[in-house]
Amino acid sequence: MKVAGIIAEYNPFHKGHAYHIEQAKRVTGADSVVVVMSGNFTQRGTPAIVDKYARAKMALLNGADVVIELPSCYACGSAEYFADGAIALLDGLGTVDCICFGTECGDINLLRPIAEFLANEPEEFKIILQEEMKNGHTYPQSRNTALAHCIPGFAEVENIIGSPNNILGIEYMKSIIRRKSRIVPYAIQRTGADYHSYRLADNAFSSSMALRQSVDLQGNLDLIRDQIPENVYQILKEEFGSHCPIFPRDLSSMLKYKLLVEESHGYTSFVDITDDLSDRILKNIYQSYDYEQLCEVLKSKNMTYARISRLLCHILLNLRKADMESYRENGTVFYARVLGFKDDERNVLSHIAKASTLPLITQVSQWRSLTSECAQKQFERDLLATHIYESVAADKYGTRMRNEYERQIVKV
Repeated sequence: MKVAGIIAEYNPFHKGHAYHIEQAKRVTGADSVVVVMSGNFTQRGTPAIVDKYARAKMALLNGADVVIELPSCYACGSAEYFADGAIALLDGLGTVDCICFGTECGDINLLRPIAEFLANEPEEFKIILQEEMKNGHTYPQSRNTALAHCIPGFAEVENIIGSPNNILGIEYMKSIIRRKSRIVPYAIQRTGADYHSYRLADNAFSSSMALRQSVDLQGNLDLIRDQIPENVYQILKEEFGSHCPIFPRDLSSMLKYKLLVEESHGYTSFVDITDDLSDRILKNIYQSYDYEQLCEVLKSKNMTYARISRLLCHILLNLRKADMESYRENGTVFYARVLGFKDDERNVLSHIAKASTLPLITQVSQWRSLTSECAQKQFERDLLATHIYESVAADKYGTRMRNEYERQIVKV
């Protein structure tokens, strides 16, 4: 049995995602698909519009065979952390032969030389990168300048590394190279609306951002119904108004509390928080900003809104630099938390259980049997993230908070 891996957020799942799963099987020749999916918080530093169990069910009903949660420290991380955590997880399962990701360019051969270069950064590249960042340029700008100095003909492919899905694809490949993984990467052409598009597409796949924006502005699911599979619509409809949708501003009070608790220490102990950003947060802590307004206030020429949102999420979820360094030094990921699987004749999960070098977690209580301190701390952070999310949802909709220990693995 050939197994393809997909790394996703499905926030929410739409017809473009169903197309991706279908094409992944076609392009790779895979019989089955294992999805590594972000939990209740995403790489943008925002809460998912609906919880991870609902999104896992969406994936399983539309072509996935197993859905495994990406630990929150990577799900909310930079492109490099996000990609490396996901690849480490897929690699540790022992059964994944290949990964298939969507890119703007659709050509793996254009991405490979860039990935190989970045996987083995020469000293010249590092020096130029640091100099550019010291001069106040963003990391992407600094990286492009350094690459232009080091790669002959880089100007011809500069637009490749400026596109978000290309960037993630390069990071996936970089992680595969560094890990000497046997996983084979495949790229397919991303179709439909731009990744950053806020507008629903009439004759193409809309972006997840456009779907979320529509739900937020309209207050209902009417306009997105044609953009998502019918089974996804039914899941959203069932959750709507009782547990979803959740938006960044819903986290405002929780974030304010966390910022006040940490005020006396500053925020530099959290992942990727600089001294400058910590100082700017402290200057604004007593202003009446919600989550999104605070991101707008804190963004600068070398820190985008999305990056600020992600860094605030690190603070909210208590993701510390020391912990991340320990994870990266001692194995990156330490368990595979199964959110759901397709219980059919293939039973891919049983194959994973036999081959995986990572312990499989199918019931939350099993985390206590994890043997390393890193593993336990990483899982505790996942629990915290889930309970923060569920607390916010319960307060917003006046419903009972769902306890992670009481949730059941999704079977379809």
